[in-house]
Amino acid sequence: MSSNEILAPSRRLLGVLRSSTPRGEWFAGLYLLGCANGLLVKFIQNWNSDGWAGVILGSNVIVLFACFVGLSSLLHDEKEDRLQPGDLAVSAVFFLLVIHPIFALSWVAVTGLSLYLLFFTKSGPECRRGAKVLLAVTVPMLWSQLLFKFFAGPILQIDASLAAWLLGTDWAGNTVRFADNSGYMVVAPYCSSLANTSSAFLCWVAVTQWAGHRWTSIDLVWSVLACASVVAVNVTRIALTGLSQSHFNVIHTPLGDTIANFIIMGLTVGFSVLGARRELFSRA
Repeated sequence: MSSNEILAPSRRLLGVLRSSTPRGEWFAGLYLLGCANGLLVKFIQNWNSDGWAGVILGSNVIVLFACFVGLSSLLHDEKEDRLQPGDLAVSAVFFLLVIHPIFALSWVAVTGLSLYLLFFTKSGPECRRGAKVLLAVTVPMLWSQLLFKFFAGPILQIDASLAAWLLGTDWAGNTVRFADNSGYMVVAPYCSSLANTSSAFLCWVAVTQWAGHRWTSIDLVWSVLACASVVAVNVTRIALTGLSQSHFNVIHTPLGDTIANFIIMGLTVGFSVLGARRELFSRA
């Protein structure tokens, strides 16, 4: 058999895909696979460590909402372009990354696909909107975590210094002296403001893109306020736990963490909605 005869079935399959599958739906399927793989591994890790409590507390509502916004935007893309050879080549690389049970590779694949749609193709507005949101999803799910691994010391020192400033005490590294001079407390990695700040950024992107908001210079103010409110709440919480050992034992609990997370989410969503209020309220 000649090489043309051997490759003929593959070419027919590619031709069928290009003619029958809109680009938006095709990329939505890829994103769904990548996000599901990345979130599933996280779900299993939380389950193995803390059971249902870990699943519930570890689930990020903002991430799930952003994934929904991104996927729905791709599915509603009105520009019904045919798949291009470059699309299929990128899809093949995407599959090679997401078939592994390593959640970080899935988010690398989502990042690459989003950059491809935003900078290397002439995609429709809805497709670009979905790519922006799903690119933002990778920030709290991967890139902020990598940033923390490389710069954990300076990041924790910032939180410690701000908490010590509120308490009027001294600090060393990521430790802060209790206000009653009963000892020092350690600002642990899971107390850092970075994770919630990256989620605030994601919430801003997801809400504004969901509303169809066109970004302007004033949006920088609202996004900074959303992120700054997260830092303010987190540092205040650390400072309150540093008043004394008894305050630490009362506040540094699952209930205290839940209350702080609800306050942070409320402020994050609130500032994001204020930024896109014109488009959101015009729909009502």
